[in-house]
Amino acid sequence: MMKSSMKIHLSHPTKEIEIKGPKHVRDLFTELHLIPEAYLVIRGQDLVTEDELLADTDIIEIRPVISGGSERTS
Repeated sequence: MMKSSMKIHLSHPTKEIEIKGPKHVRDLFTELHLIPEAYLVIRGQDLVTEDELLADTDIIEIRPVISGGSERTS
């Protein structure tokens, strides 16, 4: 019997990894040594929270939160 792993796509730097689930998003952050406030976790088209349970069959994208503003000229 073949076991599944969730597929994780990390952006910046771009990296593809597989991790066994099920696993909560907060536990995924811990395992990957990521600061939760600095990243967005996307499953399909949906943004998921730290409390969300991810399944073995999920395909996840982790993107850094990009903040900034417009340049002001006086």
